[in-house]
Amino acid sequence: MQIVLATHNRGKMEEMSAILGHLPVELLTLDVFPEIGDIPETGNTLKENAFIKAETVHRLTGLPALADDTGLEVDALNGAPGIYSARYAGADATFDDNCQKMLKELHDIPIEKRTARFRTVIAFANGGEKEWVEGVAEGRIIEDKRGIGGFGYDPIFYYPPLRKTFAELDSVEKNSISHRGKALRNFCGILEKWI
Repeated sequence: MQIVLATHNRGKMEEMSAILGHLPVELLTLDVFPEIGDIPETGNTLKENAFIKAETVHRLTGLPALADDTGLEVDALNGAPGIYSARYAGADATFDDNCQKMLKELHDIPIEKRTARFRTVIAFANGGEKEWVEGVAEGRIIEDKRGIGGFGYDPIFYYPPLRKTFAELDSVEKNSISHRGKALRNFCGILEKWI
């Protein structure tokens, strides 16, 4: 069974492939379909955006498609950036741009009030079949970047149980506790039934 991962993000592809790799499926990425460019995320929720991507890729390829949308929700910012996490510092923002804007916004906020969570929704589309799952990782935003791994907000997202940022974790550690890892493991149960 072939499944298209609806992303061009190499970090996401590696995480998803690592967690789904034990299943008897061939995972393709959008790199195999260069005619599919960036898909506008016009939804109002992570779930809507994930389904927009999954359904678009399924329609254009005719193959089952798996998409995720992830947001960082910071309590001191009333849940922002949320669905705008990837473009928090602007449409063409880099990962570092987004982190720097976040650190600037929280500059005067004490560490105990910097609670935050990563939330991932994974959507699957295959003909009339539609499924979705969610995963959440709780932590807080620290005052300076730490670590060289991961991507996105990982260098400033501190995970208290391990006393490390996500960027300080190796891929096995991160996949075992991350929002995307939890969502993908939830999805594995659904996918195993179909296979």
